[in-house]
Amino acid sequence: MQVPIYMDYNATTPVDPRVLESMLPYFCEEFGNPASRTYAFGWRAEEAVERARKQIAQLINAGPKDIVFTSGATESNNLALKGVAEMYRDQGTHIITQVTEHKAVLDVVKWLERHGFEVTYLPVDSDGLVDPDDVRQALRETTILISIMAANNEIGTLQPIEEIGRIAKEQGVFFHCDAAQALGKVPVDVEAWGADLVSLSAHKIYGPKGVGALYLRLPDSRVALDPLIHGGGHEFGLRSGTLNVPGIVGFGKACEVAASEMAEEAERLRALRDRLEGGICSHIEEVTRNGHPERRLPGTSNLSFAYVEGESLMMGLSGIALSSGSACTSAGHETSHVLTALGLSDELIKASLRFGIGRFNTEQEVDYVIERVRETVERLRALSPIFDGSRALSNVPSTQ
Repeated sequence: MQVPIYMDYNATTPVDPRVLESMLPYFCEEFGNPASRTYAFGWRAEEAVERARKQIAQLINAGPKDIVFTSGATESNNLALKGVAEMYRDQGTHIITQVTEHKAVLDVVKWLERHGFEVTYLPVDSDGLVDPDDVRQALRETTILISIMAANNEIGTLQPIEEIGRIAKEQGVFFHCDAAQALGKVPVDVEAWGADLVSLSAHKIYGPKGVGALYLRLPDSRVALDPLIHGGGHEFGLRSGTLNVPGIVGFGKACEVAASEMAEEAERLRALRDRLEGGICSHIEEVTRNGHPERRLPGTSNLSFAYVEGESLMMGLSGIALSSGSACTSAGHETSHVLTALGLSDELIKASLRFGIGRFNTEQEVDYVIERVRETVERLRALSPIFDGSRALSNVPSTQ
């Protein structure tokens, strides 16, 4: 076992060697531009892109022409939300989303609010689930779009997407889903979901960074988008720019691998996650699991450790790559809006850890992390007068 140990697969994943192997020819040997259709270099590049389009589409039960390539899920979210908003502004200006969405959705709808749109932010329960009845009740005559993510990136909670999709379809409202965390980990079926638009990312499923896709039923769908990027008419006129052929090839291969191995891998990751949680909770008291106990991603665990100072906890776990309840963003450190929405106190949020277990983690690594967490929490609590005082109070006989 080598240290440091990577256990933050929700943030990004290493490229699978099989994915890398598929990409390598398209850097130097097959370097053509797929838009150059007058000679073999371009033809072979175009063939590679279309093969990847099929591989991605098969994983989500879509058609190849439904896949629009982007630079990642953030761009896909922007294209979906801004594209629908601008195209259908004359029909309505109301959008529904939830408070625990990724910033790539929340920041977009906040931008739309500044440009004349109204947004309803639905609450979630203590497990992070949005109530479909809340979605139904939030609908207005001016509602044009519902955007609810499939799987939460911090706590792993899986939303009732199919039910929300049915509500959207009944009301004739477009339904967008950010599936960046769900893809390749749990089944994604755009037909069963009733989704009009779905955002996807390669680097969450052992593909390269800087490439993603937006599912959009292009040939016969009623949804149309106002493009964000103009110039050249690439990707059905929705996303101009020379395609990242090596990245797209890698994305396709990553989806092909996921399609064949996802069920078995999910079981292995679920077992490792349960081993991690069981080992930590059996040795450490005052641990809270955040998110739904069952409706969640197989490799995600978010735990809060009472009476521990968050920054000290992260420093004590150097050598293990994890995320904390204070998410590091380009603007600095900010408290997790997801854990806040679940009702956790600031102290618990700051003492929270997200464990993202992935394809290349082992039982030995999980056991090592359990022991390191136990040692660190016990050491910090031994130094904490708050923890000692709390235990003393808990032993005072009740006066009732």
